[in-house]
Amino acid sequence: MKKKTQRTFSAAFKAEVALEAIKGIKTISELSQEYEVHPVQINSWKKEFLARLSDI
Repeated sequence: MKKKTQRTFSAAFKAEVALEAIKGIKTISELSQEYEVHPVQINSWKKEFLARLSDI
């Protein structure tokens, strides 16, 4: 059986995906397929991005 490795994403990638989700041009499902990331993960990054927006 092949062992599954955990993927890591850079902060820049997370911010890019979060911004796309915030723009609302594409649905979370479409973004999930495009970036090959689970929709729950995209929503999590979006929520974190909005929470830290005041720091930026």
